[in-house]
Amino acid sequence: MTEQIAPPWGTDWKPTPPPIPTEPRGPGNPAWVKNGPSPNPKGRPAGVPDKRLLATQAALDEMRNIVAILVGRALEGDTNAASIVLSKVLPSVKAQAEKVNFEFDATAPISEQVAQVLDAVAAGAVAPDVGRLIIDSIKSLADVRASEELEARIAALEEARDARA
Repeated sequence: MTEQIAPPWGTDWKPTPPPIPTEPRGPGNPAWVKNGPSPNPKGRPAGVPDKRLLATQAALDEMRNIVAILVGRALEGDTNAASIVLSKVLPSVKAQAEKVNFEFDATAPISEQVAQVLDAVAAGAVAPDVGRLIIDSIKSLADVRASEELEARIAALEEARDARA
């Protein structure tokens, strides 16, 4: 009784074949062909302006009044209106790293250069955030030098291979 008998209703079953892959199409109407008839022949009638354009034009027409009201409220002491006016009139002040002066030997190995920066941070000659910027710059320079050295080594290996051939 260990033998399994298949039921008669499952003997003619076949899996459905996978769909035939087609070229992926971009957005838009898949029935439209280039240089063919338009799928929307009537479209928007000529002379009907875009609603977004109308809204933008209305806002621009009222812009002088809006600015005058904001300036008036700012002069009355409204800090929100003042911040809006100032943010649009004055340029924002961007953070700049301060100039630093400390003992630094650019010819030293990379690890010693980083140690020099860390010593300057510990001594208070360099702010920690400026020290981090300097160390990141040293790391970037080291990465560029390593890429140049690898490129030179690969070129030398290719020359040696070509000379043997």
